[in-house]
Amino acid sequence: MSSGTNTQLLPVMEHFYTIQGEGYYQGRAAYFVRLGGCDVGCPWCDVKESWDASAHPQMSVDEIVAIIVESGAKICVITGGEPLMYDLNELTATLRNNNIRSHVETSGAYPARGAFDWITVSPKRYKPPVESILPLANELKVVINHRNDFRWAEQYAAKVSKDCKLYLSPEWEQQEEMAPEMIEYVKENQQWEISLQIHKYLNIP
Repeated sequence: MSSGTNTQLLPVMEHFYTIQGEGYYQGRAAYFVRLGGCDVGCPWCDVKESWDASAHPQMSVDEIVAIIVESGAKICVITGGEPLMYDLNELTATLRNNNIRSHVETSGAYPARGAFDWITVSPKRYKPPVESILPLANELKVVINHRNDFRWAEQYAAKVSKDCKLYLSPEWEQQEEMAPEMIEYVKENQQWEISLQIHKYLNIP
């Protein structure tokens, strides 16, 4: 790959090669890039240390992509924090130039700025999605924390495209309580699937 041409800096909390643990690409090898910075503020977030962008080192697009190329990964998952706080056009274009897919995991609180191959929107009550991103979603993943979240999920399912994959995911701490209700809900509403966080069961990042 070329170097020295993509100098945009992004705050990177962590990056690692692992297995996608949830959603449509569950079980597939992927390189995760977790960007720092988030103003959504979910109380049950398991990466609250990502919220302060200034706490994390800045890396250039070329540095990020060079590491992914060296790993051999064919999918890069850009997550956070809230990754769409940043313009990711340069990063996604450079990944595409190196034949690496760009996936983004976002709350949808900001417009999509980037050439993404897969967009996962996980709407949050604390800062709801902007309307422009919902028709672009390839995957809608709603975290189920209590019963009212099923109604919340349907509100957003009505706003995505007919080809969008629909997933319900139990909040980790509420999984034992909510899983039976999710099972019954999906049996009655077969457009939905259940997505579990298999990376937590496998004890991998």
